Amino acid sequence: MEIKTKIEETIRSLSDPFSYSQVYHQPRYEEPMPSIDALKEMVDILREIIFPGYFGLSSIKPDTMQYYIGENTDKVYRLLTQQIKRGLCFVCTATEVEVKTSCDTCKDKSEIIAADFISRLTRIRHLLSTDVEATYIGDPAAKGFGEVIYCYPVIRALTNYRIAHELLKPEVPLIPRIITEMAHSETGIDIHPCAEIGEYFTIDHGTGVVIGETCIIGKNVKLYQGVTLGAKSFPLDENGNPIKGIKRHPIVEDNVIIYAEATILGRVTIGANSIIGGNV
Repeated sequence: MEIKTKIEETIRSLSDPFSYSQVYHQPRYEEPMPSIDALKEMVDILREIIFPGYFGLSSIKPDTMQYYIGENTDKVYRLLTQQIKRGLCFVCTATEVEVKTSCDTCKDKSEIIAADFISRLTRIRHLLSTDVEATYIGDPAAKGFGEVIYCYPVIRALTNYRIAHELLKPEVPLIPRIITEMAHSETGIDIHPCAEIGEYFTIDHGTGVVIGETCIIGKNVKLYQGVTLGAKSFPLDENGNPIKGIKRHPIVEDNVIIYAEATILGRVTIGANSIIGGNV
């Protein structure tokens, strides 16, 4: 078969609705998908706001802090509002008749959610500062908080997670998962944005850690590389589809250490002050 004929047949095959129906997204009302590049830019700016001087403009001084934070916060608000609207449009089920009212409602809702998220940035910074402290205290090799903030993958992953988790509270679709998967790709640390993680949390080394959707982790918990807080196989409905919404991941109470490559599956509770050995 000639090269041209092969290519033409492939194009026809790929253009057949039977081939693409399960993997095709038709943009609704000409609104594109959330932009991964825009969300990465937003997270990078948030990292500058949360850890001023470490990322972005390194010459920032206390007397220009408010201006610097204000300018960056405005950028975050604009980026986030746009991306939330795109996420809402992605899951929108409005009819053609309802679309005008629906789009106006989603625009207003996006602005409200973005402003509410910004109001929680102080809390996000506080939680991350406790994570930095826990990481420093838990690693004899760490020379100071600055090294932990600037170099350690756990802080990068937790920054993305804590941002994503706050966006999940008002049920922002799609975007929180994109943000945590960015950190997963960069660090090898996979934290679902729905997981609940208390303050003073750290992961030593980090690579290969998995924290599932319905995990609850208390205060002052330390994990090592390769730890999995996962789920067992879960039941299917009468049509063979997985039943969603089941609490299927572990609860880890306060002051727990879980050493490298330990695997904990299902809705079990690891009691306060426990130590789980490596490879368990």
